[in-house]
Amino acid sequence: MKNLSSFFYSILAGVSISIGGTVFLSLDNKIVGSIFFSLGLFAVCTFGFNLFTGKVGYIFEQKPSYLLFLLQVWVGNLIGSLIVGYSLRLTRISGISEKAKALCDVKLGDSPLSIFILAIFCNILMFIAVDGFKTNQHEIGKYIGVFMCVIVFILCGFEHCVANMFYFSIAGVWNGHTILYLLIMTLGNACGGVLIPLARRLQNDT
Repeated sequence: MKNLSSFFYSILAGVSISIGGTVFLSLDNKIVGSIFFSLGLFAVCTFGFNLFTGKVGYIFEQKPSYLLFLLQVWVGNLIGSLIVGYSLRLTRISGISEKAKALCDVKLGDSPLSIFILAIFCNILMFIAVDGFKTNQHEIGKYIGVFMCVIVFILCGFEHCVANMFYFSIAGVWNGHTILYLLIMTLGNACGGVLIPLARRLQNDT
């Protein structure tokens, strides 16, 4: 029952990020869109949903079985993103799929190295947001951190694997090339997510 609940929370995380992606695509102003996109991570942090980019940073603090948990989270995030993306294609706001396709064309036309690097920087910010939310005792400060990190990653054009799961879904651009690039983004996010924890561990060991 616990595993089922955890998986459902992973799906809800994918749904939350997808809703954030929906409002981002619906607005012409990128700055305003990035602010409202932050609602997705706000929901994840507030309700304790399982988001891959938020969980992967703690891999070195957990048992080897945590890898299976991360896989479950990633799959759940994907399912949530697929549900929202393909559901919205059936609605009157399906027009945003064209905007999503233009965005996906840029991402999928980029080089694998560029995608990997941009994904690393994205999850440095995501770890700051998520860990700051957990550890910052200032009630307002921890929420500001969540919103600021999301705004910065979007305006910088960094790559978030779960957000891209949604964009690929609503744009309807899934194929072998898309899956390969999603895996590269996932690996980059994983690498970026562990940089601060590793640095913190090295500092504590010295």
